[in-house]
Amino acid sequence: MNEEIARRLREAAEAHRPDRATMLARVQRGMAGPTVRHRARPFARSGTRVALAGLAATGILATGGLAVAAIVAHSSPSPTVTTPATPSPTAGSPHPTSARPAPVAPAPATTPGSSRPTAPVTSPSPAAGESQNGALRSAGSVDPHSTVYWTQSNLALKTTQPLTSLTIEMRIVQTGGVRNTGTWQTLPSADFTVTAQEAGGTLVYRWVLKPGVTVPAGSFEFAAQFNHATGVRSAAGDGYRVDAQGTGGSASVRGGFVPTR
Repeated sequence: MNEEIARRLREAAEAHRPDRATMLARVQRGMAGPTVRHRARPFARSGTRVALAGLAATGILATGGLAVAAIVAHSSPSPTVTTPATPSPTAGSPHPTSARPAPVAPAPATTPGSSRPTAPVTSPSPAAGESQNGALRSAGSVDPHSTVYWTQSNLALKTTQPLTSLTIEMRIVQTGGVRNTGTWQTLPSADFTVTAQEAGGTLVYRWVLKPGVTVPAGSFEFAAQFNHATGVRSAAGDGYRVDAQGTGGSASVRGGFVPTR
């Protein structure tokens, strides 16, 4: 008998489709209404009535449970679908961390043992009018204070070794009206024999170091001054030559005079 009742209850529960609104209203009325006391019935009742009463009570409980379950199922949130999360930025980082590192440009080639990129090394070209040989280095130029009537040709001479013999010669082409007006040098004038002579259409200035005198290592200047015909004079045909003897041997440099304006 009990198994039959249980089977029928299960079938009734499976076939039942509760009315949610009605069940809620009943539950609310039941909770708000006064408690109803039922008159106790005599114990001596027929077995059939007791069984029916049990069946009815069980049906009510099953129906109430199904109603509550329906309410709970309807009220529960729908399941959440989880998707792969994008990596969030780490603390102190302004951007999210990428799963793949950005491509890095290849670094310039470096010399073994050096952290700096190597670059083609080129030697500076000598400036116009400059010359170098052994311990001597020279540069000739036209003084920027020269005028349309008068010119000064400058020679900058540097030696890295003391010189026991030194001869400097400047040759100024006769372009018209060229005439010597003087010379000067940064070394003592008493250490040199200085001459200015014209020969073959050229004015030649010459400094010759006197015997027994030594020129120390350092930088020095020599200048030749002269008048010329009115106008801007070209120094294209002018030039100089230096011959020296020092502790490291002999050396010779030569060049021209480059305009500086």
